[in-house]
Amino acid sequence: MRLHAVFPQTEIGSDPAVIGRFVREVEAMGFDGLVAYDHVLGADPARPGWSGPYTIESTFHEVMVLFAYAAAITTKLELSTGVLILPQRQTALVAKQAAALDVLSGGRLRLGVGVGWNWVEFAALGMSFTDRGKRIEEQIALLRRLWTEPSVTFDGTWHHVDRAGINPLPVQRPIPLWMGADSEPAIRRVARLADGFFAHFAPTDDGAKQAATFWEWVREAGRDPKDVGLECRMGAKMPDDELARAAERFRAMGATDFECNTMRAGFRSPDEHLAAYRRFLDRLRA
Repeated sequence: MRLHAVFPQTEIGSDPAVIGRFVREVEAMGFDGLVAYDHVLGADPARPGWSGPYTIESTFHEVMVLFAYAAAITTKLELSTGVLILPQRQTALVAKQAAALDVLSGGRLRLGVGVGWNWVEFAALGMSFTDRGKRIEEQIALLRRLWTEPSVTFDGTWHHVDRAGINPLPVQRPIPLWMGADSEPAIRRVARLADGFFAHFAPTDDGAKQAATFWEWVREAGRDPKDVGLECRMGAKMPDDELARAAERFRAMGATDFECNTMRAGFRSPDEHLAAYRRFLDRLRA
């Protein structure tokens, strides 16, 4: 079982020394990976009709730049976008950035992608919000070809590449591509296309039913569930007995990875986040 710490984007601040120390401490503790959420722009909550968990007051370090910094100061930690909002970005540029990050980290990138929810962000980046679900499928196909072929010709609905490619290619060919999703169409897409699933299943009977349905959709897509990862999330303040029960429920659901999220748990400093991660590891390894 692989264990991942969620980078506390909205609460860590902007001091590079603090961020660097945090990342190094996560690796030194023995976590397998670091997961970072992604947003380029936050919306002003004063705009009419706005609702969402993040606003212009929410700090988000650009995830590819953040991970380039993290790659330079670590040696073993896997770096996972959880998730990059792919349809609001140019696909070839994402392929290039991801390949460069994979090369510079020595093959430690796991690219998690999703369709996103913040239409304000899409509009500001000049991308359509309404067709993002279909478009991400074409993006995934193109990404994998750009990561594995030196010269690509691709003629899709949204993408047209004529005998072109990226250089250098990544260490991992292709880079592991995971997806996050909540709606049924999006989870079915994960089952068909992704190397793994950043899931929001709860460690409950309902969560177990949702996981069973996901694995059935994987099989319906003609895929072996053993070839698909499942990452489940736990809160930082779960009591020991609740954490143990959750871990067992998630294992029974077929989870391959656990992640711990410390954001919005009331911690007031990076050291408090780090202490919570130490407790999480200690309790799971007890």
